[in-house]
This record gives sequence, C-alpha cells and structure tokens, in this order.
Amino acid sequence: MYYGYGFGYDPLYLALVIISTILGVATQGYIKSTYAKWSKVPLDGTITGADVARRMLSDQNVGGVGIESIGGELTDNYDPRTNVLHLSSANLHGGSVASAAVACHEAGHAVQRARNYVPVKIRSALVPVVNFTSNAWVLVFILGMAVGQAGLLTLAIALFAFSVLFQIVTLPVEFDASRRAVAYIERSGLGPQAVRGAKKVLTAAALTYVAAALVSVLQLLYYIARAQGRSDD
Repeated sequence: MYYGYGFGYDPLYLALVIISTILGVATQGYIKSTYAKWSKVPLDGTITGADVARRMLSDQNVGGVGIESIGGELTDNYDPRTNVLHLSSANLHGGSVASAAVACHEAGHAVQRARNYVPVKIRSALVPVVNFTSNAWVLVFILGMAVGQAGLLTLAIALFAFSVLFQIVTLPVEFDASRRAVAYIERSGLGPQAVRGAKKVLTAAALTYVAAALVSVLQLLYYIARAQGRSDD
C-alpha cells in the first residue's frame, strides 16, 4: 500500500523527491560551471554571440529572424511565435566560446522551424494540451485519492502523461538544435577550441533536459504504482 499527500508516510515518494533533487542540483551545477568556464575563453577577433548566430542563420538561408536581449543568465531562448532569438546580455554582446555555443543553439531552433522539423511540430502541438493538463491532473489526482475512485486516478495519470510526453519530445528538439550549432561552428573557422568548448557547453545543457525527462518518467511510474496500490486496498 502506498501513502502520501496527507495519507501518511511514503518511502517511495521520499526516494523520488531525493532523486529528483539530486538530479536537478547536479545538472544545474554542471551547466553553470561549464558555462562559466567557457564564458572566459574568448573567440578570435571581436565577433559576438549575436554575430555568430546571424552568420549561422545566413549560412542556412534562414531569414527574418530577430535577435533581442533578455535579462538574466542562461535565460536564452527562441520564441517560434515571434521568430525571435532572445539572448542574455553576455551571449548577445559577449565574444566567448560559451556565447557562440548558446547563440548558435538558439539559432538552431530557428532553423528547425524553417525546415519544418517534425519533433518541433509535435512539441508545438502539445503546448496548449500540456498547459491545461499540467494543472488539471493534480486536482483530479487529489480528488481521486480523497474519494477512492480508481477511474479518477487513471484519468489524472493519463493527464500527467501528456507532460511526460512533452518532456520526452523535447529531447530530440534540443539535441538536434545543439547538433546544428556544433556542425556550424565546426565549419565556421572559429577554431578547434571553439568546437571543443561548444560541445562541452551544449552537452551540459542537454543533461538538464535528460534529467527533467527522467524525473517525469519516474513520477509517472510512481503515480501508476500509487494508483495500483489504492485499487488493491
């Protein structure tokens, strides 16, 4: 029998929390330290991260993409709705290996959009669904636990599964954007040090997405086991 959410002590849930915390802290620490290291390694010349991103987009014959500043660190993103790369100040104006890696990764997302990359289309289709289910599943799950309705628990798990699917679909999207970024940097003439650093930075970033997907899968398995335990009471 499984307990939690006010139903008693649940060692399985505690283990899930510990694993999730360790993975989150470890991957965030790794990306921050790797980014910090390579942000101190300058590119040759006066080129900035924004310059490298623009050159990559030109190389891929992708036009009409805006590049704007965004506050914070490691907040860089690509918004497909506005077709704009949002780069933090250090990556927009900075000329480090890390800034080139991050800028090209975001440019890679713009290339994906221009090429109609299928995982991106699937991920975009899931966004409105996940926006709804990410909130609704908790309420349905708690209600199902409170009244002991297996059908509600099953529905809650099905709703949560969309969030898990979203995390899984995100993986090929992020991996492919990094692959495109590294491929461009390799042929851009920025040098072997830039290629090596870009691989390090983007691999560290990818691990955060892998950790998030793994945690989501573990959560899904936990809730399935939890529901099964309740149905066996």
